[in-house]
Amino acid sequence: MAEFTMELNDEQKEVRDWLHGFAADVIRPAAAEWDEREETPWPVIQEAAKVGIYSLDFYAQQYFDPTGLGIPMAMEELFWGDAGIALSIVGTGLAAVGVLANGTEEQIGTWIPQMYGDANDVKVAAFCSSEPDAGSDVASMRTRAVYDEAKDEWVLNGTKTWATNGGIANVHVVVAVVDPELGSKGHASFIVPPNTPGLSQGQKFKKHGIRASHTAEVVLENVRVPGSCLLGGKEKLDERLARARERAKAGGGERVKNAAMATFEASRPAVGAMAVGTARAAYEVALDYAKTREQFGRPVIDNQGVAFQLADMRTSIDAARLLVWRASWMAVNGKQFTAAEGSMSKLFASETAKKVTAQAIQILGGNGYTREYPVERMHRDAAIYTIFEGTSEIQRLVIARTLSGMPIR
Repeated sequence: MAEFTMELNDEQKEVRDWLHGFAADVIRPAAAEWDEREETPWPVIQEAAKVGIYSLDFYAQQYFDPTGLGIPMAMEELFWGDAGIALSIVGTGLAAVGVLANGTEEQIGTWIPQMYGDANDVKVAAFCSSEPDAGSDVASMRTRAVYDEAKDEWVLNGTKTWATNGGIANVHVVVAVVDPELGSKGHASFIVPPNTPGLSQGQKFKKHGIRASHTAEVVLENVRVPGSCLLGGKEKLDERLARARERAKAGGGERVKNAAMATFEASRPAVGAMAVGTARAAYEVALDYAKTREQFGRPVIDNQGVAFQLADMRTSIDAARLLVWRASWMAVNGKQFTAAEGSMSKLFASETAKKVTAQAIQILGGNGYTREYPVERMHRDAAIYTIFEGTSEIQRLVIARTLSGMPIR
């Protein structure tokens, strides 16, 4: 087990500097254009693929970093560049985590490479969990998966929403209900291979922020997938459902994790790192502006009100990063989140990003409210961190119930 440390090693620093250079030289110059276009920045994703950032190998190296700091360090640097473009680059990762968290070794080896493609033929993937009537309330999910034993196929029907890369993905990972009587314990995850009949893109959303990231509905109409596309396999699913039924009869007992919750639990510290990157970017713009902008014959940072804001901004950013790093280290080293440390990291970092980006606008004054300065875009982007992969309210609920010992449903 790696010791927890707040110091990156030489190899990690080299990767961090490489990512920072890509974010500064490739992502940032393109940020305003793709925000205005509200389209997937395929040329930037391809550039990331060419240099090895958008690839299975790169994410595997960071994911299996024994210190746990590889992924949060990478997320922070890319999102420091721009949240919308960065999410287009890393959005496939949520689907990949879904397969890693629930799939067999064969499924991992078969499907994750197809999610990324290669530098000459870039692909993306989508994780589809939320529905029009089931966001935070996963127990209300209606998308059904019914097993056709004669053909060894699963038939999926339903509508998913808020899916990053939904409809344009090469591979979709879909969470569906297999046993409605078990609520959220009766869910399973399925791979929908490329060009599967019955899957189509529904509404594409025009968003407040992260506009360069494609978000859309995914419609499933009698989508048939082979039995081998059930993540984890049918034997494992049948065993899990049987345990859940026994516990339901006994009136509760040990909690059983569902497929969507397992994916989100693994990814929450990474979302916290994204928020840290956006907050840090806004803070740096505000700090530079405060040091160079003069009012009443002196830099505005000489104004105590501005200086104290910057002090609070930097303190919150560093505290958020430490929570993210702690949770990431715990996850990689098999430490249980006994106090919902993953949710803590996401909650604090998300709220920090919203607050810091708002403060940055205030420090820039009228300039901060215009699109000539990036803090306006950063503030719009930051709003998503308190919403996706579990709202701040849900994070507080998870933390409170974990501390009290109440079940998380």
